[in-house]
Amino acid sequence: MTIHDRPFGRYLEDFVPGDVYRHWPGKTITEYDDHLFCMITMNHHPLHTNVWFAEHETVQGRNVVVGNLVYSLVLGMSVPDVSGAAIANLEVESLVHRKPTFHGDTIYAETKVIDVVESKSRDDRGVVTVETKAFNQDGDEVCFFRRKVMVWKRASAPARRRPYGDDVWE
Repeated sequence: MTIHDRPFGRYLEDFVPGDVYRHWPGKTITEYDDHLFCMITMNHHPLHTNVWFAEHETVQGRNVVVGNLVYSLVLGMSVPDVSGAAIANLEVESLVHRKPTFHGDTIYAETKVIDVVESKSRDDRGVVTVETKAFNQDGDEVCFFRRKVMVWKRASAPARRRPYGDDVWE
């Protein structure tokens, strides 16, 4: 019998400048997703929640998905490949919404490793700089951000434990 642990995030040694991670799967953003996110974050702008307003009073002529939902969704898509084993997200250096996202658009994302630097003060970690791009179903880039993530070196990372024993299948 072979036990397969799903990788979730990476360690400092796993990141190579120039490598690209294609995150899977994509996500279709529904009107419900957008409205719920707006209400949770108290963003009550009618551009996102009022069809009549969006059709008659905006440049786009229809509801636009709130940008922070697009960013949050894409950041979340990158977690299994990039920051799932991170110590901390240190900063978002830039965030650009290149085109609007609309209800019903499906978002896909990719992340490129830009830089990997070992910590000067602690030998158990380092900082990885990555850039992430999000695309809609038509291949249009809708969002871009650059961030820095502090990650463990493999030998120093805490073990991934479970609250039960290894003998559950015996």
